[in-house]
Amino acid sequence: MLPVKHKKVPVKKTEKTDKTGTTTFKKRKTIVRDISWLSFNARVLQEAADTTVPLLERIRFLGIFSNNLDEFFRVRVATLKRMGVVGRSAKMHLEENPDQILDEIQRTVISQQQEFNRIWKEIEEELKKEKISLHTDKQLNRDQQKFVTNYFNEEVRTNIIPLMIEGIPQMPFLRDKSIYLAVLLAREDNSIRQKFALIEIPTTVLPRFLILPSKEGEHSIILLEDVIRFNLPHIFSFFGYDKFSSWIIKVTRDAELDIDNDIATSLIHQIEKGIKARRKGKPVRFIYDQQIDPIILEYLMRRLGLSKKDNLIPGGRIHNFKDFMDFPEKVFTRERTRRKTFIHPLFQNAPSVMQVIAMQDVMLHFPYHSFDTIIDLLREAAMDPNVTTIKITAYRLARNSRIINALINAVRNGKQVVVVLELRARFDEEANLQWKERLEEEGVKVLYGIPGMKVHAKLCVIKKRIGAKTVQCGFVSTGNLNEKTARVYGDHCLLTANRGIMADINRIFAYLEKQSHDEKLLMACKTLIVSPFNMRRFFLRMLDREIRNARRKKPAGVIIKMNSLSDDELIAKLYDAAKAGVEVRMVIRGICCAYTENKKWKKNIEAVSIVDEYLEHARVFIFHNNGHEKTFIASSDWMVRNLDHRVETAVPIENKVIQQELSEILNIQLNSNVKVRILDNEQQNAYKHNSGKKIRAQVEIFKYLHEKTYL
Repeated sequence: MLPVKHKKVPVKKTEKTDKTGTTTFKKRKTIVRDISWLSFNARVLQEAADTTVPLLERIRFLGIFSNNLDEFFRVRVATLKRMGVVGRSAKMHLEENPDQILDEIQRTVISQQQEFNRIWKEIEEELKKEKISLHTDKQLNRDQQKFVTNYFNEEVRTNIIPLMIEGIPQMPFLRDKSIYLAVLLAREDNSIRQKFALIEIPTTVLPRFLILPSKEGEHSIILLEDVIRFNLPHIFSFFGYDKFSSWIIKVTRDAELDIDNDIATSLIHQIEKGIKARRKGKPVRFIYDQQIDPIILEYLMRRLGLSKKDNLIPGGRIHNFKDFMDFPEKVFTRERTRRKTFIHPLFQNAPSVMQVIAMQDVMLHFPYHSFDTIIDLLREAAMDPNVTTIKITAYRLARNSRIINALINAVRNGKQVVVVLELRARFDEEANLQWKERLEEEGVKVLYGIPGMKVHAKLCVIKKRIGAKTVQCGFVSTGNLNEKTARVYGDHCLLTANRGIMADINRIFAYLEKQSHDEKLLMACKTLIVSPFNMRRFFLRMLDREIRNARRKKPAGVIIKMNSLSDDELIAKLYDAAKAGVEVRMVIRGICCAYTENKKWKKNIEAVSIVDEYLEHARVFIFHNNGHEKTFIASSDWMVRNLDHRVETAVPIENKVIQQELSEILNIQLNSNVKVRILDNEQQNAYKHNSGKKIRAQVEIFKYLHEKTYL
């Protein structure tokens, strides 16, 4: 695996300390966010390269890498290009010129693409050993040729529209997320001038993979584009050509929605307009088969208005590897051995989820614990005649959401249901607009969030009337209410009837429901920590306390688990903590803009990243607090967008059993030495190794939770 190397910026040359001992910076003191993200995606690529990973999973990691990179170009690269166009005012928000960052992105992506191609060739050889082969249009036997021709005529022909692009005055918009076959039509005797054509591969309506008739014990697969390639003579038969060459190309477009705060235009209409505009966003990347004929490449670049500065990425014969996340599983003889989720012991034989929560706080740890408990809670609330109200936030929902079904059932049973549905959840905007319509048709009160601010908190409150008394329960979670992703995302969800937490959740919903969005409601929260109101200040204060304790020679330490760390102010405070001697230990899955080593620090920062079977998605913070540990879970990473531009929550964990659980889980992750990468200053993604027993965090956490008893 090729390491992703970054220039190390020496701290001593740019550091400045004020009278209070707080570090400020004259120059960049953090790793460039976008370069750090590419380093994370390199860790995904490492999993695809790891021969100990099952073959199907290696293929799927290639798909994840490809999908991640698509989104990176659609959002981050597009943003950098915008900043480059706007000029100095935008560049003030970056410590480096956007063009310099884009150049480094280009170099890194091309290097990673070369490694990607090497891994795919290696996997193809392994597939052959399993008697699984990907056939091209040139490798079909007679029976397979007949099968492909029939399939094309019956399923494919009516779903393609060949475009003779030389005869079209204005180049048609090439769809983002789609791949196209660029076709060169010619005659062997050169009696007709060659022509160019484009065919969109219809993967939105047909599967990318077609299993071919094969000998017993063998499995042959052909890609949809090769089905079309084989039938090019039939498609263009009436033009008189007898020679056809074709290559896959792909355009990635700017996917950022321009949502203004014009109160005369509803948020819904703005999003609908933005989605339509996104389909014609400016190209930010052009990927092509590196074997493409230079004549057609030059022609396409000219017609698309591209130059060499537009992230032109030469690749292999196959593009849109994200589809390989759905590589046919049935061609593999060995079954997958993914561990099965299980019901939390406290709910296994409980007749009522709400009764258990009323007695004690319970923490669900996904994907080890089953998400069915959340569904059961909402179903129970929907049917319980004493429940009057359910309020919940939703960000990304499953396609066939059982959460939504339970909420609709609650409305039909006479409950008041309020759903805060974040319409601006990136790439889920269209799905959420559809959920909005369905919920409103059923009588659910749907709130759309706040202008200029996303609602990312994961909250639920259920109100129950017993006689003259109202009792409440609910949850605070680190992850989305999505039963599909809950099977593979590592998250924590606190189920509680704690009065202080419930009171604060009600305050947040009141803040969201009132048109004025009165911040005093957030200021009144006494238990939950809420952004954008006070989360940043709160965590700065908690770090300051550890720094004071370290300077007083008292034990001091912090354990941080999150997806991304990029906020300059909090990173600066972590540097102060390291300088003072605070033990800082971090598990960061994705972006880590903090340097972790410096000669002037009393203790270097320990930072690792785990990329494995499950996606580490939880946010957990444990502060030593001179022996009286303070533990929190949160929906928020330490990024500017989360702390200053979103409604997020962090909840203190008071239950000692749950505190111990979280501490054990984080220590398992920090002490593990399989699937763990060290996040050093150069972000080389070196694996963590030692001579002791092999510890694979996700396996050990499963064992720990599966064997845990609650007496």
